Amino acid sequence: MLRNRTWMAALLCICLVVLAACGAKNANNESPAASAGSASASASGSAPAADGPLKNLVIAEPLHSIGYLPLYIAQRDGYFKKYGLNVKVITAAGGTHVTAVVSGDAWGVIGGPESNAMANRKNDDPIISVVNVVNRANVYLMAKKGTGPKSDSPEDLKAFLQGKKLIVGRHGGTPNLLSRYLLIQLGLDPDKDTQLLEPADSAAVVAMMQSGAGEIANGAEPQVSDGISKGVWDEPFYKFHSLGDYAYSVLSVKKSSIEKDPDTVQKFVDAILEVLKKVQEDHEYATAQAKLEFPTMTDEALKASMDRAYADELWSPDGQISEQALKNDMDVMQTTKIFTDPYTYDGLVDMQFVNHAK
Repeated sequence: MLRNRTWMAALLCICLVVLAACGAKNANNESPAASAGSASASASGSAPAADGPLKNLVIAEPLHSIGYLPLYIAQRDGYFKKYGLNVKVITAAGGTHVTAVVSGDAWGVIGGPESNAMANRKNDDPIISVVNVVNRANVYLMAKKGTGPKSDSPEDLKAFLQGKKLIVGRHGGTPNLLSRYLLIQLGLDPDKDTQLLEPADSAAVVAMMQSGAGEIANGAEPQVSDGISKGVWDEPFYKFHSLGDYAYSVLSVKKSSIEKDPDTVQKFVDAILEVLKKVQEDHEYATAQAKLEFPTMTDEALKASMDRAYADELWSPDGQISEQALKNDMDVMQTTKIFTDPYTYDGLVDMQFVNHAK
């Protein structure tokens, strides 16, 4: 009898061990139902997320903008997860979006390659642009409601802008530089013939115009449609997208990331390219995703923002950063004398990952 009890106790212990092992396996692996739920959660209809742990990455942005929508969609709707990435986007205003990469607080940055060029001075690990997102100068000039130039001719623009207070964003930022560039092209001295107001936070533009601080504002979406809906200004009287291909907002990483972990860079680029294609093909889907990202925008303002983005061919169709797009960007830098150092296309741009994806 004692031998039988001992044998039964041993058998019970074995069963408990097996059950514990099964429980541990279920804790580390989703059930078929849970896996199906994860796959169906993506509105993109893309493949299920990659197996195994996700690689964590941080991307720094200078502000929250409609222009960065492809990045937000890749994060929100499972595109990054499909490639085994968990991407967090942080807003770093005042130009700190680039320094966040230099310091190692962020893996990558979305913004202009000209900002990278300035950060790369005496930098042993330069920041290199690997995929395009916004291929137009994504800013506009708006005048106080009820005012504006007589026409868009250079003569009328010059006459209207002279002596005005312009809210143009932080000094050194692309909206600021584009404003200065236009003034110089029209034959005006930005610092003598106008008064430039340079807030560090671009989100403050609408409030500053509402308070009467300025007469003209430089802004992007969603600020443009927000100001229109609030009766602060009318439709933009000048669109910088007329400059053509322009590397306005590209995604960039350190050279060391490219050299030491090209697989991660390739996965990141692949996800962005997939979203860019989806955004070009499915406007309704992109608008629905924009509504999730900017829930406080009215439906009318959101539609206006998206209509403007598509009409102005805002987003890159293929992720390519052309030599002309970079040149147009850097010409603004050099004309305004904010950056006069020599530069090369290969020193700022690496298209190997976009090309490999094709």
